[in-house]
Amino acid sequence: MTGGEAEAVRTDLPRLDLVRVLGALAFVAGLVVYMQVNGLPRQGYQVVVILWLATVAWDVRRPVREHLAFLRDWWPPFVVLLFYLYSRGVSDDLGIFSVHFTEPIEADRWLFGGTLPTQFLQEHLCGVPCRQSLPPRWYDVVLTTVYYSHFFAALAIGAVLWKRKRDEWIYFMRRYLVIISLSVVCYVLYPMAPPWMAARDGYLTDDVARITGRGWFDLTASAGSTTTAHQNVSSIGNQVAAMPSLHSALAIFIACWVIARYRHPWRWTVLLYPVLMLFSLVYYAEHYVIDEIAGALLVVAVMAGWAWWDRRRKRTSVS
Repeated sequence: MTGGEAEAVRTDLPRLDLVRVLGALAFVAGLVVYMQVNGLPRQGYQVVVILWLATVAWDVRRPVREHLAFLRDWWPPFVVLLFYLYSRGVSDDLGIFSVHFTEPIEADRWLFGGTLPTQFLQEHLCGVPCRQSLPPRWYDVVLTTVYYSHFFAALAIGAVLWKRKRDEWIYFMRRYLVIISLSVVCYVLYPMAPPWMAARDGYLTDDVARITGRGWFDLTASAGSTTTAHQNVSSIGNQVAAMPSLHSALAIFIACWVIARYRHPWRWTVLLYPVLMLFSLVYYAEHYVIDEIAGALLVVAVMAGWAWWDRRRKRTSVS
């Protein structure tokens, strides 16, 4: 390389970095404005669009066809997440499956010797009666943050893999989509009320309350709104998508993926993520423990099923 060529490389690199920085700043600014107007993104299909824009901003100088490749590759997750959002309407239109209230209550009480975990946790960590308007504790901030991470954690991992390791992205997204798809089937065939709904409709004491979002000091849903971010989203989508717990399933799936794909001793600390997620779901009256057990079993079944399929395909290709 001649001196002139080396100088050209040195002068090009800062310019390329500057473009990337400016693209990232523009994306962050746009995201802040979006959240000010529309509130926190809490639906998977919204997150997919945001992640696409993030990849465009990060590599803004790439050809347009490469940016459009994201839409080509990510349309299956987008469709599945959109169907998940409105799966309640499918169940309602069928008109043959009523919402189940009592079975999970009985199951949790049987598992814990007559005590309902949600009621126990809210009595000891929130108060009697527990209300979202009560002053949050430090652990509410942690648990609300963990709870909200459900809406973007797996998709964000997928976006990074899509940019850097396409084979690993395929491995990850296949399992992710099967977990969600099987969950949606369960929600349509077995609509089940979460604890907060059971309390609202008289199946549990009204001391049990939906306090999700309490740790974020009741952030408003959007500019000029008088409702909280949680209340704004609660009116949309399937509120009886409880069995199995998709929050639990995806948190466990992420932990399993990290532990299986990395070899660093610290990888085991990722188990704190599903532990905190499962705890927050029961405490916030979003799920029963039996829902979480079902979510864990779903992950085990999906991971085992894909492992069997990969082994079978490998034997077939060898023979």
